[in-house]
Amino acid sequence: MITIRPERPEDVDALFYVYMTSFGRLQEAALVDSLRENQGLLLSLVATSDSTLVGGVAFSPVTLEPAESNLHLAGLAPLAVLPAYQGQGIGSGLVQVGLKQCHELGVDAVFLIGEPEFYSRFGFVPASDFQMGCEFEVPGTHWLVKELRPQALAGCSGMVKYRPEFQML
Repeated sequence: MITIRPERPEDVDALFYVYMTSFGRLQEAALVDSLRENQGLLLSLVATSDSTLVGGVAFSPVTLEPAESNLHLAGLAPLAVLPAYQGQGIGSGLVQVGLKQCHELGVDAVFLIGEPEFYSRFGFVPASDFQMGCEFEVPGTHWLVKELRPQALAGCSGMVKYRPEFQML
């Protein structure tokens, strides 16, 4: 049985292993550690199978330039599931629960860089539909956004900026 819950202090080492193993490198795991240390995590969820931590997702604040003071924006990154547990809906569950909790936290829209085939099932669309650029070089088809509040991005445009910790990727 898979359980999705907020990250706890005792999850840190196992979550580092999940990110490192899933991506095959240290950067994403180090990113989450750095965000945590700098109070840059808006939300961090984990997925467990019995007592084994098998997945995680992080959400952090992002900003829009020029600034829109009435917008509360987040970035989804990273999302990871241990290879042996992939294809079982765990990543989808993490995204769904994360989006619901972001909405409850008052987040207006969530941005991400990812596979449109996967994320479109959750309502993500190209951020270019809203004239939203990304500070990183990324194919336009992979720069995505989901409004959590209807019309939250109406009349807005600009460059989305991630926290400084993302410069390490």
